[in-house]
Amino acid sequence: MFSATARRAAAPGFWQKTTQRFQEQARVAINLEGISMPLKPYPILDFANPQTATWMKTMSDRQIGGFSTAEISQVEARDSTPPYMLFHGNISTQLPANRPDVSRTGYAAWRNEDRGMTLFGDLYWDVDSYTYLALRVKSDGRKYYVNIKTESLVPSDIHQHRLYTKRHRGADGPQDPGRWETVLIKIREFVRTSHGAITEPQSEIIKQKVKSVGLGLIDRVPGPFEIAVGAIWATNLNERGQVDGDIGWEESDQGSARLYNVTEEKLRQHAGYAALLFYLALKAGSIESGYLEVKVDLMYASLHAS
Repeated sequence: MFSATARRAAAPGFWQKTTQRFQEQARVAINLEGISMPLKPYPILDFANPQTATWMKTMSDRQIGGFSTAEISQVEARDSTPPYMLFHGNISTQLPANRPDVSRTGYAAWRNEDRGMTLFGDLYWDVDSYTYLALRVKSDGRKYYVNIKTESLVPSDIHQHRLYTKRHRGADGPQDPGRWETVLIKIREFVRTSHGAITEPQSEIIKQKVKSVGLGLIDRVPGPFEIAVGAIWATNLNERGQVDGDIGWEESDQGSARLYNVTEEKLRQHAGYAALLFYLALKAGSIESGYLEVKVDLMYASLHAS
């Protein structure tokens, strides 16, 4: 019999994923992202690539005998809209007649499948250096939740946050078809839950080991639903393209520049302005000289290396 290590090495995509993992770690080391704040967005799920939707999975109460449906469809590019994934279906609160143990139905969700193994172990997304989780969506206005699953001692633990949208269908009247928008959620504001209930004690999300990301609909309102998802990524830039977090920018933004609109020129401008803020803070006596010099040097070393 083959050993567990040999079986993993023979699994489809094992060496490709190992190479990708090595490249990610090399990028972090070269750009010094573990020390300075990264300004480039960190892609997680990009549905402009049709292959991404093929490793998403749906869940609904149908798995326990309910009648809700959930599907994922890949939609091709049209006009100025890039390809995207459509999560759609129908919510039913009807209880199964042959399952007296089931007292609650009316939910549907999706998430990515496990990313698999590499030579370095399980494959995770490491968003430890980022402030926001960004989602490019076009919503029907129903109450969706963003779900993040990380490595945890409790397998049922999921960190959740409500997906608040402003440009959803019907936002500006009954005839409003809705528009695409980018929503940013501070990663530290996700709440630990288990089986849909808030769990105590609360603990910060393990940002270094994100296993899956997805959306869930648990408003239990019968009827059809659909939400289009263009991309999900981590970022430190707010909707004006400015750096947020440690620099002290306003923290109430609900949007961001699109993933492909962030250019190298903009990033260099933001880095230069951030360095100026540090310099002014130093002159005001609010930052120690040694810390400032190291921080600014690392910031520019990161930009020149990228």
